[in-house]
Amino acid sequence: MELNSKIPSGPIAEKWDKHRFDMKLVNPSNKRKYDVIIVGTGLAGASAAATMGELGYNVKAFTYHDSPRRAHSIAAQGGINAAKNYQNDGDSVFRLFYDTVKGGDFRSREANVYRLAQISLNIVDQAVAQGVPLAREYGGLLANRSFGGAQVSRTFYARGQTGQQLLLGCYQALERQVHAGTVDLSTRHEMMDVIMIDGVARGIVTRDLVSGSLESFTADAVVLATGGYSNVFFLSTNAKHCNVTATWRAHRRGAGFANPCFTQIHPTCIPPSGDYQSKLTLMSESLRNDGRIWVPKEAGDGRAAGEIPEGERDYYLERFYPSFGNLSPRDIASRRAKKMVDAGHGIGELKNGVFLDFDDAISRLGQAEISERYGNLFAMYEKITGENPYKQPMRIYPAPHYTMGGLWVDYDLMTNVPGLFAIGEANFSDHGANRLGASALMQGLADGYFVIPLTIGNYLARIGHGDVSDDHPAVKDTEREVTDRLDRLMSAKGCRTVDSFHVELGRLMWNACGMERSKAGLEDALARIPELRDEFWHDVRVPGAAADLNQSLEKAGRVADFMEFAEVMCHDALARDESCGAHYRVEHTTEDGEAKRDDVNFAHAAVWEFNGVGEAPSLHKEDMAFENVQLSTRSYK
Repeated sequence: MELNSKIPSGPIAEKWDKHRFDMKLVNPSNKRKYDVIIVGTGLAGASAAATMGELGYNVKAFTYHDSPRRAHSIAAQGGINAAKNYQNDGDSVFRLFYDTVKGGDFRSREANVYRLAQISLNIVDQAVAQGVPLAREYGGLLANRSFGGAQVSRTFYARGQTGQQLLLGCYQALERQVHAGTVDLSTRHEMMDVIMIDGVARGIVTRDLVSGSLESFTADAVVLATGGYSNVFFLSTNAKHCNVTATWRAHRRGAGFANPCFTQIHPTCIPPSGDYQSKLTLMSESLRNDGRIWVPKEAGDGRAAGEIPEGERDYYLERFYPSFGNLSPRDIASRRAKKMVDAGHGIGELKNGVFLDFDDAISRLGQAEISERYGNLFAMYEKITGENPYKQPMRIYPAPHYTMGGLWVDYDLMTNVPGLFAIGEANFSDHGANRLGASALMQGLADGYFVIPLTIGNYLARIGHGDVSDDHPAVKDTEREVTDRLDRLMSAKGCRTVDSFHVELGRLMWNACGMERSKAGLEDALARIPELRDEFWHDVRVPGAAADLNQSLEKAGRVADFMEFAEVMCHDALARDESCGAHYRVEHTTEDGEAKRDDVNFAHAAVWEFNGVGEAPSLHKEDMAFENVQLSTRSYK
């Protein structure tokens, strides 16, 4: 496997502009000759499809929903970062770049992160031009606030649901191109495999989720915008359908999978209420601007929050990290919550949470102001829990959320497979070992609106156009392999449901490869996963028929992929014999319990090559060169 990052030479502030000038261009009248497939219609996919359609390419967009939408759970208030420095508090493109690299514990590519910080300015302008209702201050400027891991206010937000509002901006642009005929949108279609011809990605095989029929589509390039894989844990903040299938099937066709063990745990989620639960609810990190996090000082204290006097409360984030307090980065805040609960300070009926208390903020600002800022979140919380957060603290606990790992891509967002691109959360990202809050929307829109339309043009201009016949042997062979896999799932006729296997795998992964990892735990998991996978293929029961609407079959295919992916994820966590960001190996901690990096041996992206099911994957490395930031131990104290 060859890894060429194609990072341009020259000063970091000039790399992207220089690269754009050096790119080959496709003549406007020639763009209509090229077909581009985009799988996924969330922020990254919808923005890419809309933009490339506007440019004149023939775009084929696919979603497994009945209309273009995201699968990820981004309904919380959220926000998007941009270095506009409206508050004049010292922000800049370089500071956003530095905070992002530092927040990722120095495990990301400098050039990509700097480009992201540059483009952040354009994203907000684009959203405003589209009419996205970003919040404004009295004077008319866009309102913003701070999210975890930063001491400046750079997070822009829409009252209500920021992610959803930004998506509506993408969708209106997308639907305009659908109406114009430059984007052919296929709904209720799930990608099943990548069609490879002479080592180049030239199309996909899909399954019509209504009829069950298989269809093949060919193009000059394929773009995967299919999100992350944190549903490998079963319980996560992701929507139930979120999966790893598209990227994993691409991995089986030769695409390197980078840093799969880098999974982010979000600190402000509603704790699980029982074993029956299939999804966890994300509460916006914006709450940490005004809410104070605490637990009872006395372990096992079962009193209600209102009965615990101030002197018997431990505001542990403020105690451990006085400079950042409740706005400590997600990985650090999540681990501290786990430590407090594990030490017996958990609250709630199941003792599985910590308090997020707005009493001080309500006293200082008034309930009306808190309602103006977070009213939708408070209402959602009360509807789910039956508890009024104006009267008593919220209960929160960390949960799997974003995944920083994904398909390895170069500076142009192309995988090591020619013609196959990955954008947004589907690639191994610009974040490193941890993601700062509000940066996911930034990356998805940067990739879709401003990067991939240019870099894919550079690729297409260099290869030229060439049609692929529907009868090409590679197309038929790929269809046959997909059919065989579906038949195998249908013919198992076992005794266990798909969900029962997913739950068992999820618990195994959470215990071995969740917030805390160890050599012994990972080795045990690597011994158990092949056994569980074998049990799955022999004892799963998928009712119904393949040639029909069959949601059990949909789930079975996705869980089968998780069964394979979980193994490489554990291999990656075991091989990375250090702690960094959200990857926390108990063997590598500082004296005060923080992650302890090993920059000598692990300042690289770990890229895994598929060698077959049950075979150990091969490890390749892309060294991370730091020329503009100094490697240092993160401190948020």
